[in-house]
Amino acid sequence: MKLNDILTPSFRRMGRELGLKTEMFEGHLVVIAPMWRRALSAESQFCRAVVANGFLTERQMHRAVWRYRLGATRSGGVIFWQIDQEERIHDGKVMWYRGDCHRDKTRNPNWVGAMLQGRYRWADHPGTTHCLFGLHLLMEDVRGKRADVNISIAVVEAEKTAVIMSERYRQCLWMATGGLGGVQAEKFRPLRGRKVILFPDTDPEGKTYRRWYEAAQEVNRQPWWEGSPPVTVSPILEQHATEAQKAAKIDIADLIIMKSEESQRS
Repeated sequence: MKLNDILTPSFRRMGRELGLKTEMFEGHLVVIAPMWRRALSAESQFCRAVVANGFLTERQMHRAVWRYRLGATRSGGVIFWQIDQEERIHDGKVMWYRGDCHRDKTRNPNWVGAMLQGRYRWADHPGTTHCLFGLHLLMEDVRGKRADVNISIAVVEAEKTAVIMSERYRQCLWMATGGLGGVQAEKFRPLRGRKVILFPDTDPEGKTYRRWYEAAQEVNRQPWWEGSPPVTVSPILEQHATEAQKAAKIDIADLIIMKSEESQRS
């Protein structure tokens, strides 16, 4: 098997020029990219904020860092790598967070592919392809064993939410679309045959829930999804979030954390 057979087409040229390495993993060849292994770190502003705010313990955070292969930039940004079910790197989203664990909106998110393209002046580079964040979890769980096919796949919008929920509710494999517009039917193709539950964020008008419900039906209508359990959309936020919480557009991790804090105070 050649290196070009492992890398996604959009990263083949980057692989050649950056000298990506390969190694055998459970009998098959995988790319071990220095770009994520060297950046692997729990020292990003995001990771520190998650622990400082009590959302996860240090041990849980380090476990999540390894599970999702989180990286850190020199400026403290977190790198959310997009790696598919065949261990192929698609791209990496770089984001910055404040001490309260909310995104630093003074700094726009960036993509590793775009950063490398600018650095090495690949004017003719075709760009990168994107997949669900956490898709590589289909290959192995945190213990390095094959993921149980009976474990449900939980899909949320934000990478931050998937990371936190992976330790708060370990009964599922948590993945993220990376944005409201990331709920695209084709991205769910690798999940066929699995039980998939969508957890959209909430809002006062319920627009996000309806949009994700429509997206779920679109997946269910695909010929390649035939025979798979229907993709469902959890109504938990629509049913249990207060009007103030809906106005704040909270997600499932916010609700779980708020409920936990209320329980501790009572």
